[in-house]
Amino acid sequence: MAPNPEDRAPVEPAKPRTGHRARRVIFTLGGGLALAAAGTLAFDSALLPGWITGSEQTASLEADAESPFFQPPPEALIPDDDFGAAVRRGRAIFTNTSTNAGQHVGNGLSCSNCHLDAGREPNSAPMWAAWVAYPKYRSKNKQINTMEDRVMGCFSYSMNAQDSVSGGPPPHGDDIYRDLESYFYWMASGAPTNTAMAGGGFGKIDKPALPYDPARGEAVFTANCAVCHGADGLGRKDLNARYLYPPLWGADSYNWGAGMHQINNAAAFIKHNMPYSKPGTLSDQDAWDVAAYVNSHERPKDPRQTGTLEEARLKYHDGDQSYYGVELDGVMIGTGTPRPAAPVGN
Repeated sequence: MAPNPEDRAPVEPAKPRTGHRARRVIFTLGGGLALAAAGTLAFDSALLPGWITGSEQTASLEADAESPFFQPPPEALIPDDDFGAAVRRGRAIFTNTSTNAGQHVGNGLSCSNCHLDAGREPNSAPMWAAWVAYPKYRSKNKQINTMEDRVMGCFSYSMNAQDSVSGGPPPHGDDIYRDLESYFYWMASGAPTNTAMAGGGFGKIDKPALPYDPARGEAVFTANCAVCHGADGLGRKDLNARYLYPPLWGADSYNWGAGMHQINNAAAFIKHNMPYSKPGTLSDQDAWDVAAYVNSHERPKDPRQTGTLEEARLKYHDGDQSYYGVELDGVMIGTGTPRPAAPVGN
């Protein structure tokens, strides 16, 4: 049985701060070694900017008032009672999943790596928009999904839970879900139920004029993404081996069952959220190309694959939005990275 989250010491990786100014300062530090050293010092002193950890709050009340999107309540208004404690535990799990739910995380990632600003950012699959959309039918597993089902899927695919010390996602009914759902419910305070909300999901992106091309995407990646994610795409860690910037492929990244491995999903996320210092500056073509480049690399095996690669491709990956089961430059993509020598996590 999973430990009671109240026995876990929630890790708050950062204090609310003025993100854009801090971001520019960090960028002026230059290369990866400086970032790693600065990141370690900041992490240990709870000064790490929220744009790295996902704890960044909305920039200002003025910006909130001008935003066309729903605004979740300021985190200062989390109630000081038992429910508020669950909200804070849920937020801590969301922003530092590999520590606060590490027994179910097989790759060191956090929910907030894909759901930016601790799940508050529009067009970054904000959780205030997701909460009011469930339960709903999902074609991915062809059944009605509750929010707990949906989060279980994130542990299985985005977190690669089968390589964790528990060997899988939290079981149904685990307090991890109770705390995460408390956080989502609180963020959606005042939001309409069962209504598609502007800013939900990753937003829309037009199809490119030219077919997406990983070769063109490599040039876009080198110019715009490598400074944070590394030239090898394997992310950057601080001096204590904690990820400051998530790996985009390889054994520590999301597996072939995650929705982000689909080129259209990744392109929409990249278009609206990347580069982090300049979101929205890439052209639609660049976003598609760099998404194709990122997802042309090997990553952990799709845990749904029980037969051959081709059988799994036909069942789960048929179409032109995935390189799973496709041969690129003489290499079959989708076979998966080697399993770790020992389970990952705490």
